[in-house]
Amino acid sequence: MTTKAPSRVTAEILEMADDMHRIGVMDDKTHYQITVRHLGRTPLPTAAPISAAEIRAAREQEHLSQAALARYLNVTTGFISQLERGTKEAKGPVRALLNVIRLKGIEAII
Repeated sequence: MTTKAPSRVTAEILEMADDMHRIGVMDDKTHYQITVRHLGRTPLPTAAPISAAEIRAAREQEHLSQAALARYLNVTTGFISQLERGTKEAKGPVRALLNVIRLKGIEAII
């Protein structure tokens, strides 16, 4: 996805919003809505692709079997096996949860 540079008016609006947020005139929620609308959503770390080796390493680091991880993610053991072999790719909520487990540990989701 490519984005074009903000127009001069947009740049001024964003600068004013940043200044208002910094001095406390604008709350966090309003500031976020303005910046998301004009600059787009920044990708979350939980949306990053995760490789088969990273999935297996995260599972092993947490001392989980494939069956136990499957139960936490509400998927089948076969699906976890396919992810770890690289025949399937984690997408959507499963990818997000796997990234959370990789970054913060299993306790973050239980």
